[in-house]
Amino acid sequence: MENRSCNNFISYVGFEEHEMQNIQMRRDSLGDNKIKLLPGEVLIAEAQNVLMFSPVGDLKQGISGTLSVTNFKLTFITSDDPNGEEINRQQNHLYGYTDSCLSNIDEIYLITGDKKRKLVPGSTIPSKIKGIFIVCKNFRTWSFSFKFSPVGHGKSLLATLLHHAFPSRHQLLFAYDFTEVYYSSIDKNVKFFRDLTDWRVEFDRTAQGNDLLRRSWRLSSANVAFQMSPSLPQYIIVPVSVTDSQLTVAAAHFQDGRPPVWSWSNSRGAALVKMSELMPTITERTQENIMLENIRKSHPQKLAMAVLELNKDITVKSIASSFTKLVGLCSPENIRQFWTQDNNFYSLLENSKWLKCISYCLQKSVEASDHLNSGTSVILQEGSGRDLCCVISSLVQLISDPYFRTISGFQTLIQKEWVAAGHPFCDRLGHIVKLNSEKSPIFLVYLDCVWQLTQQFPSKFEFTETYITTLWDAAHVSVFDTFIFNCEKDRVFAATDPNSPLVLRSAWDWREQFTDQDILLFHNPLYSKEPDKNPLKPQHSISCLELWSQCYFRWIPPLEIHNGGKNHVELFSRLLQNDINQLRVTTNDGCTSPVDKVTTYLVQMNIDSFYPFGNKKSGNTVSTPIMNSSAIMSESLMDAQSLLTAPD
Repeated sequence: MENRSCNNFISYVGFEEHEMQNIQMRRDSLGDNKIKLLPGEVLIAEAQNVLMFSPVGDLKQGISGTLSVTNFKLTFITSDDPNGEEINRQQNHLYGYTDSCLSNIDEIYLITGDKKRKLVPGSTIPSKIKGIFIVCKNFRTWSFSFKFSPVGHGKSLLATLLHHAFPSRHQLLFAYDFTEVYYSSIDKNVKFFRDLTDWRVEFDRTAQGNDLLRRSWRLSSANVAFQMSPSLPQYIIVPVSVTDSQLTVAAAHFQDGRPPVWSWSNSRGAALVKMSELMPTITERTQENIMLENIRKSHPQKLAMAVLELNKDITVKSIASSFTKLVGLCSPENIRQFWTQDNNFYSLLENSKWLKCISYCLQKSVEASDHLNSGTSVILQEGSGRDLCCVISSLVQLISDPYFRTISGFQTLIQKEWVAAGHPFCDRLGHIVKLNSEKSPIFLVYLDCVWQLTQQFPSKFEFTETYITTLWDAAHVSVFDTFIFNCEKDRVFAATDPNSPLVLRSAWDWREQFTDQDILLFHNPLYSKEPDKNPLKPQHSISCLELWSQCYFRWIPPLEIHNGGKNHVELFSRLLQNDINQLRVTTNDGCTSPVDKVTTYLVQMNIDSFYPFGNKKSGNTVSTPIMNSSAIMSESLMDAQSLLTAPD
């Protein structure tokens, strides 16, 4: 990237004491602002009188506080009291706005003058630390100065942070220490695919009375106790013509023991199948041909399949390389680098090839969908079948099956095609530092593709952009089992460990993290519930794609549009929905007032473009429901708070 060719890093911490008069220094008389610890969370190290600087902000506007490291998070506590004012942003029950989960930390740099040095576990740490710069996996950055900290505080905290942010064993993740009693409140419509029932329900749903389809595929228990493949679920769906013994023999020829398995079928009987490639040591393709022939015979018309090889144009490694360049573009270290990159933004974006990855995945999904829609079964094939197979199979079902475009359906889809199917979340998200693991944000590629679909078809998805962005954040919270394991086998082993069984907490239990009011922002007010069985036809050329600014730019204050942005359309839609709900209640109940029958919420009127992820204190609010409820709003109040009359 161009910014690497010049040394443009400006130190945040090179000020002399007499230059600090403009910096908001506050003594650490924390009082009631002590660190809040979750059950099982332990304070490990802290540094006092630390300065935190706003990202890409004024280099002389630092806030003083205490920086601490626990076995769960990095947390900054300041005596800067917001005086009880409501903050206009998403609030998380597990961690605060000035906290970062350790599993979210991607890179740590030591700042010395105008230079920075990347630190890894085991790096030599000098006795005096002036400052550090942290880049997170969700693109957030942190800048801290230890210039005024007591001697030794900076070194001690940094050594602790390096040790705990990059654990060497899975049992060091906070999920194993979290002792809070868990009472699940997950939507019962979300399926986990850990038993036969969920697979049977899903197969019956897709079969939709198609008896020929029911007679062509069957549920197999060949992988019970993971005896055939360590990464496949215990129950799989395979052609009825294949016996379990044949399946076991064939599996030994495929990478990771993953023969072709069923993912989804349409009403025409065309099936979507995933499989890995043959082992590199195997040269004869007899077992592969036998399995392909059985899949062909499972088609109602015995038609030949379309085989899509997915790892020819992009790979796990190339996606990781693109992501590194994207992070460099979306996580500037200072205002100078920000403006330097801004002058060449589109060339730098093109050089990252990130949108090329998104375009490729959408293109392959459309190609597979077209085959299925024409009645041809599709086989997705790559290496071990655990990365791009997950992306493409999920996208195909998303554009083909309206059920998966609901919130519960979307979560069920991720459980089926990612969690149960053995996507190596732990390795790809970098939860554990291992020599043989390959870190690459495959799941983010999928979420970006999903976001592109929601932009092209705004009324076809029940969930919002805020939901997708929050889901990427949740992938880095080491409390939930959903995204911290490589496969179901590892998850089952951890949950049934006789010495210290892990309590499985699903990320789909959103009430563990957010209030109902925040959760309602996940629901799309433009969503049309009318069933549309026609597959979506997304545009996939790079010229038709956008950069997901809410996810990638939300931590860069100069890019935030004050009292503007696309989310105002969503807000106005919610207010219109409120009027519609009000009319419905009034029509049903005659002249009776529905005020006593509903729950209302405060909706922010003066919101910024990255809402609800900004740090702005609340402005005007109006009491109104956000979804599927109703409340009375007077005409004068609507006029006063209308977006059309809102101040700039």
